[in-house]
Amino acid sequence: MTIQLDHTIVPSRSQIKSAKLLAELLGVPWAEKGVALFSPVYVNDGLTLDFQDTDEEFPVYHFCFRVGEEEFDSILGRIKAAGIQYRSTVRGSVDMQISTEFGGRMVYWNEPDGHQWEMLTVSYARPENA
Repeated sequence: MTIQLDHTIVPSRSQIKSAKLLAELLGVPWAEKGVALFSPVYVNDGLTLDFQDTDEEFPVYHFCFRVGEEEFDSILGRIKAAGIQYRSTVRGSVDMQISTEFGGRMVYWNEPDGHQWEMLTVSYARPENA
């Protein structure tokens, strides 16, 4: 069997609000309560992001979602409709622009807890055959 990431915990100050927002933007299912104390977002058939409330300090996490061209347009439309500011660079200022630097399209936005989401149509993180 190929190794696959199955799920990861995303620390949050408001897990239901954060899980619901991400699921709505991505157009994927979610639940207020899943296993244990989590609010899961079912990103695809093999990956779940389990949001969990915590009062502890936590680092800002970065998650990148590779999507098709039509999905990109749909998700970006939902980001715009929600009034969420986005940018074309990972650490740049909000410019409400789409980057095409690596041959596809990509945008970045932050959720209320500070976690950074990235959406792209062509992966720059690894070679095609790796």
